[in-house]
Amino acid sequence: MSTVPVPDVPISAVERTTGLSKDTLRIWERRYGFPRPRRDAQGERRYPSDQVHKLQLIRRLLDRGLRPGQLVGAPLEELIARAAAEDAPAPAAAEDASPFETTLRLLGACDEAGLRAHLFLLLQRLGLQRFVLEFAAPMNARVGEAWSRGQLSISQEHLYSEQMQHQLRHWLGAIPPGIGQPTVLLTTLPGELHQLGLLMAHTCLGLEGARCVSLGLQTPAWDIVEAARQHGAQVVGLSFSAALRKKNALEMLQDLRARLPEAIEIWAGGALWDPLRRSILGVTFVPRLDALPRIVAEYRARAGVGTAAHG
Repeated sequence: MSTVPVPDVPISAVERTTGLSKDTLRIWERRYGFPRPRRDAQGERRYPSDQVHKLQLIRRLLDRGLRPGQLVGAPLEELIARAAAEDAPAPAAAEDASPFETTLRLLGACDEAGLRAHLFLLLQRLGLQRFVLEFAAPMNARVGEAWSRGQLSISQEHLYSEQMQHQLRHWLGAIPPGIGQPTVLLTTLPGELHQLGLLMAHTCLGLEGARCVSLGLQTPAWDIVEAARQHGAQVVGLSFSAALRKKNALEMLQDLRARLPEAIEIWAGGALWDPLRRSILGVTFVPRLDALPRIVAEYRARAGVGTAAHG
């Protein structure tokens, strides 16, 4: 399966994602030679995803009291080592089962074939729903923690994401298309580069019989509004990773909520919302995937519709 290229990110989205101002990004570009954006046809700066990841890591270290001169020109490996030194060692979870340990071991060895076989067999044994809820969701958190502590490289994190997406896309194709309500338009907002959470939500919603329309990553608000109209969506489902800054994500959510018709709900998913100390009228926050069956059932009760059977 070919990999879908991740589009470069405009400077406004980088600003929202990292909390680093446009002026700061331009100053660093001149002073330190990083970031190194490309230019689009209009001459506007656009940033490759690997540079956005590095900027997010730099921002985390700045928040811990380090100075830009110590960080911006440093290689990624040094930044990861600094982050690992800043983090307290994570205690080993007593409940860790061998599938989690095996996955981390295979990632550490960069064993692509072994990882693919391991995930395939695990998915067959657990079934699609249990695989997503009981394995994939907690495994994502473990991989993110291992990366932040310098135990996994970006390439190993990407290897994990690609293999998980490969498995889920394959099995998602075996789920009969949903024909019942709600119709859920799935995407991420500009600056959100992670697709795995979106694919996992698609899987869970598909298993509940919802009709899902996926737009992929980084859809501007005005395009989401138009697509929701074209597809007759009752819900816009958005995925947010912990790499985003919650304040900026909330601002983008408020903007989208103001643009969408009131009758169209927004379901905002991802661990970013755990804990949540703020609410937005017309937005349902879904920090855990296992809440989706209940949320779908509650929607159908409000709408006075039943569950469409797969057949």
